[in-house]
Amino acid sequence: MQQELLSVMLSWAVTLTGYSQPEHVPEVRLVSHQYLIDQACNGRACKVMGWFPPGRTIYLDERLEPLDGTYASAVLLHELVHYLQQESHKFASPYSCGDTIEMEHEAYGVQREYFLRYGVYQPVGASMHAVGCTAAAQQD
Repeated sequence: MQQELLSVMLSWAVTLTGYSQPEHVPEVRLVSHQYLIDQACNGRACKVMGWFPPGRTIYLDERLEPLDGTYASAVLLHELVHYLQQESHKFASPYSCGDTIEMEHEAYGVQREYFLRYGVYQPVGASMHAVGCTAAAQQD
């Protein structure tokens, strides 16, 4: 991944979220879709295209070419928002269910705004409408 693209997308993430510019730039690794399924979805088939576990590395599906399209760069942007969330310490780690949902809503909102600024309609995050925390999980 080109460092210039990463810097530009990080700038988008900072601009659209209002988070501070982080001290460190995360590493981006292109990995197989199966790797993402195994790691991000615990081995269950899923449509994951990017994943940011706590740390300094973002994993993107190797089929994405962020230089070649708005969708692929928006996936990178989504994961960069998660990186900024971590670096801001706005959410206490380990993240509660409610915090996780709020973080996803924010990342998808930034992704939607990015698309809109490019004049593209691309529905993202629709599956988040049905996500919630159970009463037992909320008591933790």
